Amino acid sequence: MNGVLPDLEIRDLIRSGVITSKHPIIPEQVQPASLDLRLGATAYRLRASFLAGRGRRIADRLADFQMHQMDLGNGAVLERGCVYLVPLQEGVSLPPGLSAVANAKSSTGRLDLLTRLVTDDGTEFDRLPEGYDGPLYAEICPRSFSVLVRPGMRLNQLRLRRGQAVLSDAQLADLNAREPLVGDGQALIDHGLGFSVDLRPASGDLVGYRARPHSGVIDLDRIGEYPAAEFWDELRTTEGRLILDPGAFYILVSRESVAIPPDYAAEMAPYLAMVGEFRVHYAGFFDPGFGIGATGAGARGVLEVRCHEAPFVLEHGQVVGRLVYERMATRPERLYGEGIRSNYQGQGLKLAKQFR
Repeated sequence: MNGVLPDLEIRDLIRSGVITSKHPIIPEQVQPASLDLRLGATAYRLRASFLAGRGRRIADRLADFQMHQMDLGNGAVLERGCVYLVPLQEGVSLPPGLSAVANAKSSTGRLDLLTRLVTDDGTEFDRLPEGYDGPLYAEICPRSFSVLVRPGMRLNQLRLRRGQAVLSDAQLADLNAREPLVGDGQALIDHGLGFSVDLRPASGDLVGYRARPHSGVIDLDRIGEYPAAEFWDELRTTEGRLILDPGAFYILVSRESVAIPPDYAAEMAPYLAMVGEFRVHYAGFFDPGFGIGATGAGARGVLEVRCHEAPFVLEHGQVVGRLVYERMATRPERLYGEGIRSNYQGQGLKLAKQFR
């Protein structure tokens, strides 16, 4: 059946050799609808981001862009504003009919850690066409904070698809009629499920956080280690609006609580470039079962926002992105938040798991 492959089929692909690894793949890598990818032991500092291009290999082009090579074995710092390429431990040999897309994990995006998948023969980031057979690489560009990384860390994830499974607006409306996708309001369906920004919280006046420009290094393995105030400025308002500064990075939250039914997955996408001088960031996979708990009331989507060239006024309730829903090929054995470490189930406004 066409759709996003669930955990059971991902494990089958590992056993059959479609997904390979230099080290055994551990159970924790397999998520309900994706596979976490692990950093290898070497990083290359680049003078510029690049794609291999049609008919060319990353390894053959690396000499044109490499500045120096780094051993990650004992941990190494990836500096803010620099570009790095890290060979991943996993590789793939996709059969006909199977394609894949990659995205940053939630904590990666909330750290403003731009992480994109690159491949041999690649002409775009984060996309694997049918029949791709080769290694995988992560391009990493820390944009707000320098980070300490080690081999085996999981910064991005791979979602595999069989055929076309994206729901049309009509199909999405039918799904919403059967299983409400928004827990506290009317669903805005327009090329996906639209969501807006919450700048009038139900209690208090804290609406988000802005990354501080000159902070220390973050060790990605240290959970709950860092005082938030050393890395983030709190944003408070009672006016229902916020002026975004050019080049600044923000953590905000959606006004809507959204749900992903068990037979579906979703991906966050920007709404329209014309709506303003900002972009919702790149972490965007929503697993089956997200926002579905004991109450079934949904969960807020955390918005990772970067402002572009000009200051921009963001208003409460302004539509800033959309969730594109896809069918699962089959229902996963485990849903988001069930028996796995799901740091953001039932979330509201929340920073990455490294902060306290």
